[in-house]
Amino acid sequence: MVKYLIVILILFLFQTAQASEIIGFPKVIDGDTLRIKSYKIRLEGIDAPEMKQICEKPYLQIIIFNFQKNYNCGQLSKKKLTNKIANKKVKCLVSGKDRYKRYLAKCLRGSINLNKWMVRNGYAIAYRKYSTLYVLDENFAKEEKLGLWEGTFTRPEKWRKLN
Repeated sequence: MVKYLIVILILFLFQTAQASEIIGFPKVIDGDTLRIKSYKIRLEGIDAPEMKQICEKPYLQIIIFNFQKNYNCGQLSKKKLTNKIANKKVKCLVSGKDRYKRYLAKCLRGSINLNKWMVRNGYAIAYRKYSTLYVLDENFAKEEKLGLWEGTFTRPEKWRKLN
């Protein structure tokens, strides 16, 4: 009987240790959130601008003067993620849930890690509060002045607190 219980316990622990998968055609909610079927999925380790968030980017430079214009960086982030997914099937590897009961996951379109792609191209930042996984990708985007890093912006977490 004891052996039987140990085997069941080991099988249970093995199953719960493995990441579950959610696969399907996603609806993009914003730059770091997807919905597949009834599952709301937060792209783990990244933070994208909020849908109403405004950022600035340069549009004209005359000698020493830089002129910037406002743009909706939250909507642009969503659009870039939507275009990258391109109505293809996505596989999300779930690692847990956040306090809002969204599934935390690394999501892949084919072999492309969407979390990494968003940060590396400057449409989201590494969410250092929860993970350091994409810090090098953020540094790359910052050095190359890609996406958000082309201009100025408020970090999404700070923007949420202020608004």
